[in-house]
Amino acid sequence: MNEETSNKPAKPVNKSPRRRAREFALQGLYQWRLSSNDEAAIEAHLRDSEEFGKADREFFTGLLRGVLAQESELQAALQAYLDRPFAELSPIEASVLLAGAYELTNYPETPYRVIINEAIELTKGFGGTDGHKYVNGVLDKLAAKLRPVEVEAKRAARTSR
Repeated sequence: MNEETSNKPAKPVNKSPRRRAREFALQGLYQWRLSSNDEAAIEAHLRDSEEFGKADREFFTGLLRGVLAQESELQAALQAYLDRPFAELSPIEASVLLAGAYELTNYPETPYRVIINEAIELTKGFGGTDGHKYVNGVLDKLAAKLRPVEVEAKRAARTSR
């Protein structure tokens, strides 16, 4: 690296309102897993954050409440692709996987690759060193089951290049 590029400050990441909503939902799910606080208390706490105004509130609410409402079904769907019991996952990986599974199931208008990439970025930002690789593998397998036509079309497009 030359001197000119090494002294430049890191470019700030412009996060979309959806990315921010996912981050807040992840924080809420993490809080819920560790403290068992109720949904209303978690939402109230997160909405007090200075940055919350930049998040997609509707998406945040739908994601947090949806995961909490469907947690047992989402866990069951994910378990087939895990190498250990769900309870043994780190709270971050478990929360990201639940949110990703919920989005794959309930937001068909969002491309599966976007959902998986967002989950990877969340895990890189908040999780352990290689947690993002695990999350990627699990959600990729779940996407193939939940969205076989979309996944196969994407794979076919890649191989035809």
